[in-house]
Amino acid sequence: MKHEERTYRSLINKDNLVSYNVKIAESDLFISSDINLTNEALESLTRHRHSLETYIKNHPEFRSSLLPFPEDNLAPPIVRDMLSKSKICEVGPMASVAGAISEFMGNDLLNKTENIIIENGGDIFLKSKNDLTVSVYAGESPLSYKLNFTIKAEKTPLGICTSSATVGPSLSFGNADAVCVISQSATLADAAASAIGNKVKGKNDIRNSLDFGIKIPGVTGIIIILGKELGVIGEVQFV
Repeated sequence: MKHEERTYRSLINKDNLVSYNVKIAESDLFISSDINLTNEALESLTRHRHSLETYIKNHPEFRSSLLPFPEDNLAPPIVRDMLSKSKICEVGPMASVAGAISEFMGNDLLNKTENIIIENGGDIFLKSKNDLTVSVYAGESPLSYKLNFTIKAEKTPLGICTSSATVGPSLSFGNADAVCVISQSATLADAAASAIGNKVKGKNDIRNSLDFGIKIPGVTGIIIILGKELGVIGEVQFV
């Protein structure tokens, strides 16, 4: 785990920002902001985890379903967002959980800081006053860290989420080293990265997977890395 933390946690240039770690159970977030907001971040994480855990207690299949779950207007906001975004992407709701936590915490903290970057297992919510450079971590692929792209300040807040069949705990039915998705919604980006990643079994699937992914409403850019192969579509500006 140590190696992996170091790897994805140095993916964004964080000049002049304070960085700190916030952890509860399996939620392990790395946050950078103008000032240290550890206490506020912990309060936010506790609240959203409680919403999720309570919902899962009453709807156990929410946790395990690999298919979209019925929308529920009575569910807490984070659950409603996961239900609607996973439905758009035709995946189970938990495929969007890391992006959703990042986004909901980010929105909670935005009134205290002009810049915020929340990294949750490679799923990122960010708001920045300056343009940022983001590196793509793709495990053992020779392209890992070789690709850097720019996020324009005026496009933020947005989400950048990565699904991998070879790195980390996320479930993938494909073989991609990295499927990185950019969207205004980190919840959607996370669900979409899973949906696209499931389709990448070999290099011949890259083009079709890009075409599939960019049609998902709300997805603005996609990068797929599979070994030495690279596919890119949408608003991705390499440095």
